[in-house]
Amino acid sequence: MSGTNPYIEKAEFELPAADYQITFLPLQKKVDVLAEKIATKSDGLPGSILNAALEAGIDMDHSCGGVCACSTCHIIVRQGIDSCNEATDDEEDMLDLAPGLEPQSRLACQCVPNGTQELIIEIPEWNRNLVSEDH
Repeated sequence: MSGTNPYIEKAEFELPAADYQITFLPLQKKVDVLAEKIATKSDGLPGSILNAALEAGIDMDHSCGGVCACSTCHIIVRQGIDSCNEATDDEEDMLDLAPGLEPQSRLACQCVPNGTQELIIEIPEWNRNLVSEDH
């Protein structure tokens, strides 16, 4: 269901030039993101946290298909937020609808790391029962 939302400001981001790792909490799942293999077919922006999670078999909720039209893919970036693109005003407006908002909160579909830091991503407690991992 990936696509674009014509009603929002286009997010500016830089795809990673180097490989990096994302750790998803509370799953304790480490995902290696390979710069030369960034998927562009999954939901969310190319290289987004949502995109990386889906490619790794982590079924993260994203009701709008990853086009910044809901807040179901709300995450908290516990480490590495400086390597991520800036949130747009539209993303911040959607985040205002998410429970458990924190200063490091982002929408996984819009948050694109540039690969300069390892990331630790927490899936908020209210959303944990919706996340599953394929084996």
